[in-house]
Amino acid sequence: SLTDQIRRAAVSVPSNIAEGKGRSSAKDFINFLSVARGSLYELATQLYIAREIGYLTEQDFSSLSNRIEDLSHKIIAMTKYLRSKK
Repeated sequence: SLTDQIRRAAVSVPSNIAEGKGRSSAKDFINFLSVARGSLYELATQLYIAREIGYLTEQDFSSLSNRIEDLSHKIIAMTKYLRSKK
């Protein structure tokens, strides 16, 4: 069941970004970016659990965590950019 949750959260991130981009306003896009970031944090938590129960090595966890952190920073930067355009 954890694997399914990880997959859903991982798919949710780019799906929400894409859906937000397709909306008609920056405000809508910002809302979807927020949802995507929430899914990213959900994914990070699930990976932490997977590491704790031995499904992920420390090396894999660290690599994935770094990628999640990088994407989170990019989402924050995009959000700030969109807010500055209002």
